[in-house]
Amino acid sequence: MGFLFSPSWILLFSYCVILISPTQSLVCSSLKIRNSNKEYANCIQLPTFNSTLHFTYNVINSSLSIAFSATPSDTNGWIAWAINPMGIGMVGSQALVAFKDKGFVVAKTYNISSYSSIVEGKLSFEIWDLEARVANDGKMVIYCSLKIPAGAKKLNQVWQVGAAVSNGQLMKHELGKANLGSMGELNLVETVSSISTPPELEPFPKLQLSRKYSGHGSRVNAGMWIFGLISLLLFM
Repeated sequence: MGFLFSPSWILLFSYCVILISPTQSLVCSSLKIRNSNKEYANCIQLPTFNSTLHFTYNVINSSLSIAFSATPSDTNGWIAWAINPMGIGMVGSQALVAFKDKGFVVAKTYNISSYSSIVEGKLSFEIWDLEARVANDGKMVIYCSLKIPAGAKKLNQVWQVGAAVSNGQLMKHELGKANLGSMGELNLVETVSSISTPPELEPFPKLQLSRKYSGHGSRVNAGMWIFGLISLLLFM
């Protein structure tokens, strides 16, 4: 039996299959942290402050390596990313904070026990390789590795930006819609998932978590799809 479709149609279908490949590699490449050679397995565009989170979860030693990127709400402001082991929201958060101190970007830890107690302190879990930088696009980036509970699949995360720091003390951030909604659930082991805000807050659009581009794996997947499609068309 003759071909049902011309070679040009086969090429078109093959190209479409590549475009819908589940690796979604373009998402991660577009969120690449500028002026950084660090590599991470996952990346997320967070729903507020044009901020991003890159991370790698090592299930063997229960560690999480992260790079949080955001722009302070003022040139002399601060950015923060935190895990809350106690629940949802700011109180109880174990925060990584970056700001400029005497012209240099520094990274510090804050154990936020209450809204009135936001002071530098040791976190409730082990961390290492904590540092902060300013990327070429002006964003601040916090890098860190931290120990998380064994077998953890999800974490409560909080992120925030503020306008000022006075004598090492963080000044309060604004209480706008974006500020109050900058929290959600971080899925560690699912290939595609979403971050959702607490039910009492107005929900932000769900965001997609995508695996970082893996050249060999994505080419194999795309190749199998193309081969199967062409074989089907040839024998119809």
